Amino acid sequence: MIDNIFDVSLKTIGLLHINGESLGRINSSAYTSYIKVLYLPKGCRVKVDFEFYETKDAALFFVAPNQRLSIERVGELPGFFIFYNQDFYCIQLHDDEVACDGLLFNNIHNMPMTVVPPSEAGFIDYLFSQLQDEFRLKESSHEEMLRTYLKQLLIKSTRLWKQQHLDGVLTNKDNDPDMFRRFTQLVDAHYKQKHTVADYADLLLVAPKTLTNKFKRMNLPQPGEIIKNRIMLEAKRLLVHTAMSAKEIAYELGYEDPAYFSRLFQIKSGESPSAFRAKYLAKGEAVVTPSNTVLS
Repeated sequence: MIDNIFDVSLKTIGLLHINGESLGRINSSAYTSYIKVLYLPKGCRVKVDFEFYETKDAALFFVAPNQRLSIERVGELPGFFIFYNQDFYCIQLHDDEVACDGLLFNNIHNMPMTVVPPSEAGFIDYLFSQLQDEFRLKESSHEEMLRTYLKQLLIKSTRLWKQQHLDGVLTNKDNDPDMFRRFTQLVDAHYKQKHTVADYADLLLVAPKTLTNKFKRMNLPQPGEIIKNRIMLEAKRLLVHTAMSAKEIAYELGYEDPAYFSRLFQIKSGESPSAFRAKYLAKGEAVVTPSNTVLS
């Protein structure tokens, strides 16, 4: 039974402690459809999609509904797990408020973790303490207070992410740090239909060469590689979590030539789609669902 939950008119947000007792439920499919924020102490091991992360210090994780989360090890101290749906707070619709889409979620480095420096830990602890209190009190404006604390957490975390991953970009006044965020937002929205740098340059109203040069000047991965990496990540998700064939996945991701898609997968991952799936089946990590199930 979860006491820390607000669930009214399709709008849902909840808060759980992360410990040995709650681990099984958090790692289950119960929260797959939710946007998730984790606040973990040092000593934890987390898997997001196909990457593992160790927390050497306190850290925040931001996991979108299309990502797969598994907490492999908890620390000596408990952590916190926030889950909420888009009806409660949609970061795309409120981009001007928190500007975290393309940074905390769906970012250019596919990095879901933000380290919490000791100097900021007090404020983050305060926000989680206030959230817990608000869930218990349930006084007037309960919903808006919960949303306010969530927004503060997202805003602070976005600033920390920028400092940790874009420090060199931010200090150069000639750079355009918001360009890569807009680019990654567009890639995440259109990667199944648009596969070239020119496609996204058109959406951003710049020349392809201009876009490429901007990323080069900011010492960021090249746009073409970011597009391919996003497509390959989705291909891996579909191989592991559905029963779709490589040919079906190729069509799902916008490739009319399945053979070309398989060659691209081989180049990017070092193995064929069938070998990649077989590897995860052998590890017992693949969760195959009916072939009409498509992850977005």
